[in-house]
Amino acid sequence: QLQLVESGGGLVQPGVSLRLSCAASGFTLDYYAIAWFRQAPGKGREGVSCISSRGGTTNYADSVKGRFTISRDNAKNTVYLQMNSLKPEDTAVYYCAVRRSSMTICGYIAMDYWGKGTLVTVSS
Repeated sequence: QLQLVESGGGLVQPGVSLRLSCAASGFTLDYYAIAWFRQAPGKGREGVSCISSRGGTTNYADSVKGRFTISRDNAKNTVYLQMNSLKPEDTAVYYCAVRRSSMTICGYIAMDYWGKGTLVTVSS
């Protein structure tokens, strides 16, 4: 069964860091570009960051640039989102999604598989 499982969310204070993980099972991530999305309460889903299948290309939303870092460990079939200097506006459910791609690009459309999400709450 093809599955993506996010973990690492939680309740944290502003300014601290969290690392989210997205573990794949039932398939290998080697041939997939991966993206992290988030959906805040009462808002639409937005693309946060993505990484190409080979890892050579990354992209970040302006709101997280310089604070978040996406990485992938194909040996562990896992993708990470390191989130530093968290702000209350980062509060959201975070989802990972993948799209099969052999290209050196990544994006936020036409994703093939989605995880169920992990909640991040940033509050004092």
